[in-house]
Amino acid sequence: MNFLSHYYFDRHVNNCYHILGTVLPDLLKNADKSIILHPEKLHHTNDDINSIIAGWNKHLAVDRYFHSSEFFATHSHQLKKQLMPAIEGSPVKPFFLGHVALELIIDNLLLTTGKIQVNDFYAHLEGCKTEVIAEFLAFSGLKDDRTFFKFFDDFKSSQYLHTYAETHQIAYALKRICMRVWQNPFTPQHEAQMNDILDEYRNLLFSNFMSIFTEIEAKLD
Repeated sequence: MNFLSHYYFDRHVNNCYHILGTVLPDLLKNADKSIILHPEKLHHTNDDINSIIAGWNKHLAVDRYFHSSEFFATHSHQLKKQLMPAIEGSPVKPFFLGHVALELIIDNLLLTTGKIQVNDFYAHLEGCKTEVIAEFLAFSGLKDDRTFFKFFDDFKSSQYLHTYAETHQIAYALKRICMRVWQNPFTPQHEAQMNDILDEYRNLLFSNFMSIFTEIEAKLD
């Protein structure tokens, strides 16, 4: 799941470090895909750092349930099939595209149906002290955190997750993600065709997308 879908499960939690932990695995991966940390079983004397670890573990559990669900298997496969003709000539792997497109559509639906407020999400991130995050990263084994903090500061200042509420921006968001792997993933024609498909699939999911959250919440309890 993407950032906002992870936030949904803890949207009523009033602990910024726990919220950070629920998205930190993806933030680190986006900052530098070579960063691999495993703090799952660690325990610190600082409660704030333990809150990050608890949020981290929640992230892993949510992703595990999501990626093993029938919902994910069905809709990522259908999106892959529908998007393949639209990206002919693109270097992007169709499975990757279907996977990420589904997650972006779900985030869009959470925002456009008012299930979460993206400003609240960013406010939690802003509430976390740099020295606490740095201590967590060092405690988890990261020797150089400069790349992460540069990305994290840009992530907070750009607030680009607001654009997920705009359906016509889903293809652009998908392109941004693909650009981390492929230099020129899509042509303007690719994007235009993808937008039409993604908009139509969003409408298809509109009435039942919350079923996956209900399913995962039942497993988390």
